[in-house]
Amino acid sequence: MRKRMYLPKLLTLVFCLLGSVLCAQNFRFAQVTDTHVGGATGADDLRRTVKDLNTMKDIDFVILSGDVTEFGSDLELALAKQILDSLQLPLYVVPGNHDSNWSESGANSFRKVFGAETFFFSHKGFQFIGTTSGPNMRMSPGQIPRENLVWMDSVFLANPDANTPLIAINHYPLDESLNNWYASIDRLKARNVQLALCGHGHQNHLYNWEGIPGVMSRSNLRAKEEVGGYNIIHIKGDSAIFQVRRPLVHTEQPWLKLPLKKLTADGSTYPRPDFAVNKDSKAKLVWEYEDHGDIGAGISSDGKALFTANTVGEVFALDLKTGKKLWAYKTGGKVYATPAYHKGTIVVGSSDHFIYGLDAKSGKLKWKLEADKAVLGSAAVSKGKAFVGASDGKFRCIRVADGKLLWTFDQVKGYVSTLPSLADGKVIFGSWSNGFYALDQESGALVWEWDNGHSNRMFSAAACYPVIAANKVFIVAPDRYMTAIDLKTGKTLWREKKDSARVRESMGLSFDKKRVYAKTMDGELIGVPVTADAMDISWKAQLQLPYELAPTAIYSDKKQVFVPSDKGLLSAVDPVSGAVNWQYKISNGMINPPLLLKNKIVVSAMDGKIVMLSY
Repeated sequence: MRKRMYLPKLLTLVFCLLGSVLCAQNFRFAQVTDTHVGGATGADDLRRTVKDLNTMKDIDFVILSGDVTEFGSDLELALAKQILDSLQLPLYVVPGNHDSNWSESGANSFRKVFGAETFFFSHKGFQFIGTTSGPNMRMSPGQIPRENLVWMDSVFLANPDANTPLIAINHYPLDESLNNWYASIDRLKARNVQLALCGHGHQNHLYNWEGIPGVMSRSNLRAKEEVGGYNIIHIKGDSAIFQVRRPLVHTEQPWLKLPLKKLTADGSTYPRPDFAVNKDSKAKLVWEYEDHGDIGAGISSDGKALFTANTVGEVFALDLKTGKKLWAYKTGGKVYATPAYHKGTIVVGSSDHFIYGLDAKSGKLKWKLEADKAVLGSAAVSKGKAFVGASDGKFRCIRVADGKLLWTFDQVKGYVSTLPSLADGKVIFGSWSNGFYALDQESGALVWEWDNGHSNRMFSAAACYPVIAANKVFIVAPDRYMTAIDLKTGKTLWREKKDSARVRESMGLSFDKKRVYAKTMDGELIGVPVTADAMDISWKAQLQLPYELAPTAIYSDKKQVFVPSDKGLLSAVDPVSGAVNWQYKISNGMINPPLLLKNKIVVSAMDGKIVMLSY
């Protein structure tokens, strides 16, 4: 008799272990996405949606899948949080590219305001996991941060039942619009993933991501409609039913009914990054290091160690010969600034609002100086002084030895995320509100200010490293203009835009200082003489990269021009003939500013890979 009573329970347990969604309960939840608070109607549309959700009695929780704000500013985030605080349902949020790419806080405020930038929870027999994606403070393809992937591994390790049905959420689609789409997909396919949700495209759409059903949801914005909308998702037995809800109006008929089931291997193969170019490359790998976080910083060195930083918030040192980690110092925020080395001290800013002076040998703190907001700009050092911009509208000069503030210029429009250029007793830099400045290095006084004529901040010359040669300042910007400015006066000497050479933000100076290099959006490398009176493209490399927007600077030595890409490919070009000497693929992430050594180069990619190459 007892054996008969246990048999149904045993069969139910076996059924669940096989991963059947029939073990899960029916429930509904809402997916709101791409609210863009700070845009034209973003705040009002979100208020309407929150008011509507509070009337819905059969919704268990709400997922907000990225692009919460327009520019990720502190004011926009505060406004979004204020609106969402009136929501009477559990809320799970991840950021999108608009929350991170142009963020004055380096995406640090997002996790402060919302508590985290990832989530994992269980609900009525399902697991839900949400990850961050988007260009991480750089104009590049989307990417799930390396630290998110490490976090996913830890979550799955702590929740070993791989048969529980899983729904994954990410702002970007899980396809090649993400540089590392495969890293997420491979992890999800090791679980019982039923469905993947995203936003980003502002429309309802069904995809197939390597067998995983993928659903993009419409933006919450009204756009050209009278009322915006979001999706109600009904998990019902072995199906997911999608309906658009017009807030405070009505719920539309289902636009998608999707079967839920465990993935089965069908023998299909899917594209993955190709590293075949490395096999025959003249560049050879000396060592390789993989970090546990994204790297959005460049590299400096004292000749024995190299110094860089990650978005986990660590500044760290590697042995120059072996790549072995020597020390790490943890700041309270994400770090995008390239650490600057000067006489035993590392100077670096963090999104935790501090500028740090660290001992180069031990990594121990020597001093720190507080700013009013995040410090995303890299420091340029000269004569014992560090020149660095922040997000608080201020540019500072600091004595490297003890961290003493020597002067402050407090009239910067927007925030600074670049490495300033030093020349002629001036410090020269751009900011993300179309500001462009030359300050006196000794006093911080404004020598001149240049205006590009735009009101749209997206056209700012704020990401390029200004090139200075022949008493001129050269810049390129997202408005696709190359400009030459008089170093002494700030007067525009020439400013030109060519459809055949769509420059953007990646530029550099030839080793002999006779030519300005610029990479175009169409993957070409052009050269303009520094003495030219116009955008005279007198030199062009034989390099042809795919379309890309990576802003990383171009560096040169006597024999090579090193051209970065947003897919981890480093190209070395002959400065005379323009021929491609060699290429090496480091990873599939965007390349950061490299460190040039004699017959060697150390280069990192945004997904946490660092390599030393000999050539």
